[in-house]
Amino acid sequence: MKNQTQPAKSARSRGTVDPKMLELLVCPLTYGPLKFDAEKDELISARAKLAYPVRDGIPIMLVSEARQLPEED
Repeated sequence: MKNQTQPAKSARSRGTVDPKMLELLVCPLTYGPLKFDAEKDELISARAKLAYPVRDGIPIMLVSEARQLPEED
């Protein structure tokens, strides 16, 4: 048996969301479409002006966890 000195890598990696899951997800506030921002690991709802975090490849679809996006002029 090998000695495992390095921690096991997560099956989910940063910066990815399953494309099929993204097709099914909608904003829980507006029921509108979401766009994935890989750089910030967030799902963006343009209608609600909210950014939902994605942690370990899992979208956190709670309005209370979402970040308010700045208003555009």
